[in-house]
Amino acid sequence: MNAADDKTIVREYFNSTGFDRWKRIYGDGEVNKVQLDIRNGHQQTVDTVIGWLKADNNLATLSICDAGCGVGSLSIPLATEGAKVYASDISEKMVTEGKERALQTLGNADNPTFAVQDLESLNGSYHTVICLDVLIHYPQEKADEMISHLCSLAQSRLILSFAPKTCALTLLKKIGSFFPGPSKTTRAYLHREADVMKILETNGFAVQRKAMTKTRFYFSRLLEATRM
Repeated sequence: MNAADDKTIVREYFNSTGFDRWKRIYGDGEVNKVQLDIRNGHQQTVDTVIGWLKADNNLATLSICDAGCGVGSLSIPLATEGAKVYASDISEKMVTEGKERALQTLGNADNPTFAVQDLESLNGSYHTVICLDVLIHYPQEKADEMISHLCSLAQSRLILSFAPKTCALTLLKKIGSFFPGPSKTTRAYLHREADVMKILETNGFAVQRKAMTKTRFYFSRLLEATRM
């Protein structure tokens, strides 16, 4: 199956059964143990990114592109801190939910700015580009193209996460323990950290900070890269 099919699967999934499931996971309501584990893992990744940005003491001056924003789990707190945030997602339902949550939290619809866009159609120039928990839906060749495009949008910094391809996680995926089940998610692709770093370097970026989030059902390698 080709990359175009992957994109169609992702769009349709997050506009149908996947939307209701992940809306709950990214919310604060009651969920099952697996979903709670994933919620906590994703939140740890979001908290790490926010911590990195706040530590630089210039968050309120930044323009940020949140590519694959989901329901605004990262975009909304960044806007709360004063950053100018452009948030986009391939799923119309996710974007609509993000807008509603932003309105409830911030009381206005001006920041973040939300849009329904797939990653390849993004344009503009931003101080920092962030892409969390998106690459897992795409094979390596497509992920390389996506990372290159994100690099072209970033004036200074790119922050992204991916599920690392290790022997242990590859085995877990093969035996069906990496995710709750085939009916619960799109296909999951693991990526070698060396491959991701190589494409960053090819596009003129050098990794400055790394982090790893690991729970029972959530595994995410986080990289911050800046222009060389």
